[in-house]
Amino acid sequence: MIKTISNEYLKVKINTHGAEINSVKSTDGLEYIWSGDKKYWARHAPILFPIVGRLKDNQYTYDDKTYKMGQHGFARDMEFNVLDQGSDWIDLQLVSNEETKKMYPFAFKLVIHYELDDHKLSTNINVFNTDTKEMYFSVGAHPAFNVPLVKDGSEQYDDYSVKFANKGTYDQIQFDVPYANLEKVEKIELDQPIQLSHELFYDDAKVVEIKNKEFTTILSNDVSDHGVSMTAYDIEYGGLWSAKDAPFVCLEPWWGIADDVHTDGKIEHKVGINKISPDKKFTAKYDLLFF
Repeated sequence: MIKTISNEYLKVKINTHGAEINSVKSTDGLEYIWSGDKKYWARHAPILFPIVGRLKDNQYTYDDKTYKMGQHGFARDMEFNVLDQGSDWIDLQLVSNEETKKMYPFAFKLVIHYELDDHKLSTNINVFNTDTKEMYFSVGAHPAFNVPLVKDGSEQYDDYSVKFANKGTYDQIQFDVPYANLEKVEKIELDQPIQLSHELFYDDAKVVEIKNKEFTTILSNDVSDHGVSMTAYDIEYGGLWSAKDAPFVCLEPWWGIADDVHTDGKIEHKVGINKISPDKKFTAKYDLLFF
């Protein structure tokens, strides 16, 4: 089911299946979110939970039991219920059930809060541990933005670049696709914009370790004044990704990462894993500013 929130500047459509943003459109008709054309990638902006990336052999162990789970977890493929909604905000909830416990042996509530404020869309991903034991999880978002944004032929993919407000030297995670290889970490300077090209993503995503900082990434171009700025809070990793030759780019805030190629498979030891105690809450927050 599609739910809509709006204000005088933006109209946002959210699918209760996966609590996924399907559209962000300005009042003058500019669509920012990727269409989900299955020729390239059939999603728009999935929520990633309770893992980010892929598990080695699509499995992990907990309490001497083995569990199977696909890439990015199961939340993106499950139906959320609407807890409450106003004209410019909405809360959607997924509660653990018999189906989730076959993949993930923890009781939880996952509440996604979307709220508009002028040209900004805020997202809070709230993870509640409703179990009697400590809960291990990762969480993230995977929003895809049209590139180019303007479809009249005046803009091209390589007119766009990604700039970083938080300049400096970061660790770029290398991958033995689809797994991270932490023995191959390289340094990258984010003082200059990264010019987009399709070739940039031919060897998969570009991922840097942020180490729990506020981090702002800006997608813009040299032709028009349109773009998107993402600010993520206490973020662990940031990713850039696009499907091969696709007319979009994903700006991805992650509180977790794919398994390291050398993992022992135990979820307690998983790289980038988060842990919360019973009756506690973890909130992952990011803002999108559309211009």
